[in-house]
Parts: sequence; C-alpha cells; structure tokens
Amino acid sequence: MCLSRSQARSSPRDRGHGHVPGRLGTTARRGGVSAAPPPAPWEKPLFSPQRPGGPGRSRPGPAPSIPARSLAESAVTSWGSQSEDPAPGAREVLSVTRGFVTSSPTPRNWPRARPGRCSPERGASRRRHRHGVKSEGPKLVPFFKATCVYFVLWLPSSSPSWVSALIKCLPIFCLWLFLLAHGLGFLLAHPSAIRIFVGLVFSAVGDAFLIWQDQGYFVHGLLMFAVTHILYASAFGMRPLALRTGLVMAVLSGLCYAFLYPGLSGAFTYLVGVYVALIAFMGWRAMAGLRLVGAAWRWTELAAGSGALLFIISDLTIALDKFCFPVPYSRALIMSTYYAAQMLIALSAVESREPVEDYRLRKAN
Repeated sequence: MCLSRSQARSSPRDRGHGHVPGRLGTTARRGGVSAAPPPAPWEKPLFSPQRPGGPGRSRPGPAPSIPARSLAESAVTSWGSQSEDPAPGAREVLSVTRGFVTSSPTPRNWPRARPGRCSPERGASRRRHRHGVKSEGPKLVPFFKATCVYFVLWLPSSSPSWVSALIKCLPIFCLWLFLLAHGLGFLLAHPSAIRIFVGLVFSAVGDAFLIWQDQGYFVHGLLMFAVTHILYASAFGMRPLALRTGLVMAVLSGLCYAFLYPGLSGAFTYLVGVYVALIAFMGWRAMAGLRLVGAAWRWTELAAGSGALLFIISDLTIALDKFCFPVPYSRALIMSTYYAAQMLIALSAVESREPVEDYRLRKAN
C-alpha cells in the first residue's frame, strides 16, 4: 500500500490535538495496516527525490477530509527568518541559504537579527586587524632598540655633535627600514605610503637641524617639519571630510596660538602661526577617517589619529618650553611623544587607504 504524503488522511487523533508544525503528517491507517511514521526533518537527505510516478500517479484513494500540511519551504537569511507554506501536495524541499539549513516552518513572530551584528564580515575584519598588528611587531624591533639607545645614552643637548644627531635620528632611520621591509613595490603601488616615507625623511633632516637650534638652526628645523605635516596630511587624504572634527581642531589651534602669541616676536610671530595651522590641518585629516565601531574599522586609522595627537603634544611642549615658560622634564616628554607619534604614523601606511588604481580613479572624478 502506498500513499503520497500530500494525500495522507489525518486521523481523529490528529484533528483532536492539532497538527504539529514541522512534522510531515501522521501515521496513515487503511484496512488495519499501519504505515511507518515519516522520518524526522533532520534525518532526511538534503534534497529528497520525488516519488516514482509523481504525485499525479499515486494510487487513487478517497479525498482527505482535512488536507495534511506539507513541508514548508523555509527561507532563512542573515537578516532574520521567514517561512512560506506552499500549496498542498507541493514537493518537499529543504531550504538552503547562506549560513543556515532548515526543513521546518519557522514562526513569523520570531525576532529578527540585527543587521551587522555577529556577521562574518565583521568577524573576519577583527581577525585581520589582530593579525596585522602581530605581523608588524617584529619589523619594529630595530626601532625600539634605537629608541632605547637614545634614552640610555641621553647625550647632553648643550654640546651638539654629529654623533648626537645620528643617535637622535637613528629611530627615524629604522622607520625608513620598516616601510622598505614591505617591499619597494608596495610603496610604488600606494601613493599615501610614499608620502609618509618622504615625510619621515624630512623629519630626520629636521631633527638634525634642531640639534643645533641654539646656533640659529631652529627655523630650518621648523620648516622641515612644516613640510612633513603637509606630506602627512596629503597621505591621510580628504575623504571623509568630517567638518565637525575640522572645526574642533581649528578652535583648539586658535586657542593654542593665542596662548603662545605674547611670547612670540619677530619672524616667529608668523612662522609659528603658519606651523600651528599646518599641524592642526594634519591632525584633522588624521582623525577624520577614524572609525572605532563597525565592520569598516581599521587599526591603521586608529594609529594615524593617535600619532597625530601625540605629534601635536610634542610640538606644543616645544613651543611652551621655548616661548612661554620652562616645562619640567621637557626633553623626555618631547622625545617620547615624538618617537611614538612617528611610529604610529608609519604604521598607518601599512594598510594603505588607496592603491594606485583607486588614487587615479579619485583624481579622475
């Protein structure tokens, strides 16, 4: 005896207690013969083959008083779950969608999942960020060693020499090697990485000039670091614009210049004003792309924003110590924040924002 599943007669027991969703009918009795109960949905193959002869060639029988509910074809997506019941007699199909396999109808009143939470893209982004930080650590070992050499030797600034200039610039040289370790092709393919590399070159020249600042080379060092900030701001780009961040940086830079203005005289009145505007612009562009939440978050953007902030603190300390009042432990504060800032900005070039193709496309638009 053979009955199609869509034509199975519902028993009084089923009618008394209701049909259980997710089960494919009940035991059909005819002539005292009991058919085997249908298998559970998880015991079936992924795509159950249609019965030989099709539902149209099934053995004729009396029409059921209450049509049995066939298997619902469920559609489950990452945005939630929905279910639709096909017409009686429809072919049994297990629904397969991204990340889910289901064979039973899903209630429509189940809560939907929030978009973006626990998504595969967000998990992969976090794993990529952790892997990126760990993989760049060994390349920074020479930089940390050179920084320790500078602070351990702590050569007096009152007697400048080429040896003290070399030791002061040695950590910046190591950051050159850090970027070159990623390959010359990487630098050539990413214009922003090239700008950061050239900015580090100007920074090293500015450090050398500041060794002899008491001999009249302070302005030369100031100009070298002004070029550095222009290059860094160009590397960070103008997208997104983040006007609110720019407005905050403009107000803070204006307050800083107003505080420094009474101690300025001569050419420094204008040079310091231009320098404050340039470093504030660089800080704005570094912090404009900072996103701390979401799948689009990147640790290199956090490094760029933190590096710009530390650079501003270092230069502000120099200005206060030179034009306003002596800052206690100024040299240690200036150099520690300066080296940390340069390291973070160099790290921001690793996961560069725009390959050369994207850069040319943006320029064309």
